[in-house]
Amino acid sequence: MKLLTVNFLTCSNKSCSSTAEAFPLKIEDAKLAIQQMELKPEFLRNIIPRVDWNALLISTRQLGNNSLPEEKPELTEESDEVLLKSLHNVLLETEITEAKMTCGNCGHIYPVFEGIPNMLLSEEEI
Repeated sequence: MKLLTVNFLTCSNKSCSSTAEAFPLKIEDAKLAIQQMELKPEFLRNIIPRVDWNALLISTRQLGNNSLPEEKPELTEESDEVLLKSLHNVLLETEITEAKMTCGNCGHIYPVFEGIPNMLLSEEEI
């Protein structure tokens, strides 16, 4: 699962949908892999406006990565290549292969196994 994906996941429990504590999910016991990919600046310029920057900062710091700037960058055609490469590495090349993602509201744990998050709830939790 790409780190970018975490930025779009929230707790599946209906009672958590309206609480700020349910997003972002807390990442724990993560095993990471780096998958080299071709740098695609246009993709980054298009996806960054859709990313919740504060949630991304929280997630990356939980994984021990402090390379992103505090403020969401405005990417243009002239954007610094070092910044583009850093964003590319964090969002697209960093993969979570195993982890536990925990809802800050209800405490439900969503396991990640072989890079696939299990976002299903049991019948009692629905």
